[in-house]
Amino acid sequence: MKPRPPIVRRMVNGVVSGLAAASALMGLLALAWIFVGVLSRGVGALNVDFFTRLPNPPGIPGGGLANAIVGTLAMTGLATLLAVPVGMMAGVFLSEFGQKSRLADHSRFAANVLMGMPSIIIGVFVYAILVLPRGKFSGYAGALSLGIIMLPVVARTAEDMLRLLPNTLREAGLALGAPTWKVTLAILFRAAKPGLLTGILLAVARVSGETAPLLFTALNSPYWESSLAGPTPNLTVTIFNFAMSPYPDWQQMAWGASLLITCGVLALNLTARFFLGEKHS
Repeated sequence: MKPRPPIVRRMVNGVVSGLAAASALMGLLALAWIFVGVLSRGVGALNVDFFTRLPNPPGIPGGGLANAIVGTLAMTGLATLLAVPVGMMAGVFLSEFGQKSRLADHSRFAANVLMGMPSIIIGVFVYAILVLPRGKFSGYAGALSLGIIMLPVVARTAEDMLRLLPNTLREAGLALGAPTWKVTLAILFRAAKPGLLTGILLAVARVSGETAPLLFTALNSPYWESSLAGPTPNLTVTIFNFAMSPYPDWQQMAWGASLLITCGVLALNLTARFFLGEKHS
């Protein structure tokens, strides 16, 4: 094959590098545009009442979304408790025990399919198996749908982080007579801790803005709820309802809730990228 002249190679390299830089810049500009737009429209709604009071009826200024904030935190926390242990154990099996087995291949395929599945389908699934038989919406159903969305992210991240570790760590632990499970928990988990925590944070960020599954499971409520056994207030469905309303005060609250979620997701990603990521590297 005849090599290209150096000037042609430099030109092609410059064009491709320029296109890559332009694409990255477009992504940054889109993110900045969205963030500035949400910030300019939503910062006016953030005050003490926003975090401490219930929403007022339409047309009455003031009020807040304290119940929706608490409900979102409760469902996200429960979803994390459901998804993280199962996802971690699945990642350990795929990386340390199953590896190239047929079950591991099927599990990876299922995790990949779940990661790409629209969240509304998961919401409809949980609605069919949990909401319809019980005859009412609940925060538990919402947490289950969020946990299903988180599960494949945690599992695949755990597998990838454990696979990045050198085999010398495993061999050293086994040479000392420790069983495989103890080597995994005492040595591998400690070595991969920053990467595992990063995967958990990214999974939480993944479900923080989900609306569709909660519409079919948790629905919403304008009141304080003492448990997750009934319709549970949450920020995403509140944004959906308030943004579609004709009332300017509700629309302002929707922008404030959007800003709150955006800042939360941004904080999780920055934590995973700069704090845990640097330790992992």
